[in-house]
Amino acid sequence: MVGPFSIDLYLPAFAAIGDELAVPRVAVQATLSAYLFAYAFMMLWHGALSDALGRRPVVLASLVVYAVATLGCAIAGNVESLWLVRALQGLSAGAGLVVGRAIIRDRFHGHEAQKLMSQITLVFSIAPAVAPVIGGILLNTLGWRSIFWVLLAFTLALLAWTARSLPETHPVAARTQLHPRTMARNYRAVLGRGEFLLLALVPALNFCAFFVYIAGAPSFLVDLLGVSTWGFGWLFIPLIAGVMIGATASGRFAGRLTPHRTVRLGFAFMGGAAAANLALCAFAPPHVALNVAPIFFFMIGSSLVMPSITVMLLDLFPTMRGLASSLQGFIQFALSGIIAGTVAPLLDRSLLGLAGGMAGFTLAGFAAWVVYLRRSNVAAGP
Repeated sequence: MVGPFSIDLYLPAFAAIGDELAVPRVAVQATLSAYLFAYAFMMLWHGALSDALGRRPVVLASLVVYAVATLGCAIAGNVESLWLVRALQGLSAGAGLVVGRAIIRDRFHGHEAQKLMSQITLVFSIAPAVAPVIGGILLNTLGWRSIFWVLLAFTLALLAWTARSLPETHPVAARTQLHPRTMARNYRAVLGRGEFLLLALVPALNFCAFFVYIAGAPSFLVDLLGVSTWGFGWLFIPLIAGVMIGATASGRFAGRLTPHRTVRLGFAFMGGAAAANLALCAFAPPHVALNVAPIFFFMIGSSLVMPSITVMLLDLFPTMRGLASSLQGFIQFALSGIIAGTVAPLLDRSLLGLAGGMAGFTLAGFAAWVVYLRRSNVAAGP
């Protein structure tokens, strides 16, 4: 939950931060890009470090660094300082996601792993559902800095809980060497496999399809739909409700439907939602409920796809699951950082632009899935 809290909690405060620090909104939006690029970069290392040093110490150390960075956000006196400490947050926030996936695969297999991935997605979805709502309340009652003070308190509580309760699931005998040559060889082995790259692109592009709405949420809700800073729940509650429904369905389908059929069903939801979104934005007048509804259905499909893809991706490298999870996360969040800093500011000028972005990324994700199916069938041989 640390990752989505870091993104969504302060979104309602963009204008207030810009006013106090005397900078335009695009400079505040760059704090999101700084976070995402650092998050993506460090994802390359979280998994490899946990493969070599164990899962538990990497998670604990990352929470300590994140707490220090969050304190820096709360006391930042200018936007340059905020860029720096947001980047430090990004360097440390991804350990829970990356190492958490590896922990699941350390202990569970097959449809049991898919069920637990779905449950984790369900719990994970709570954060972005409540974060912008809480952020709006804190902004309007205590000011934007209170957002980071509350986030610091949450982090310290999480650190204490993790230190007491998180077990080590990666035994010493199974650990890899933390040696430059060994790591370089492992990275080449993972990145050199086409099936991995294609599977990693599927959730990354699906994520980008709705992330244009997250990165552009202030413009989408406030400027285009006329929602106040109290009303960010109009986007995030339906969005996360879709995640929860899709993740729950994915868990129940585990063992009943094959992963491939689950992915096809998910793309059917996403494709239908993207097409409906385009039609509504092109022909219907702006309306909060109408313009948010397609995002709800899109998230159902995205959450159906994600657990199955993740299990298939990690199973390509049974002895390097942490590294594989790191690289998948890097691809996803590097693309997200690019979207937040370049594409979203261009698309969020109109509802049709945002809908076109969703449709384009969905089509690209489906193309990656089709190419993966053809490549894996060829690799399997007659």
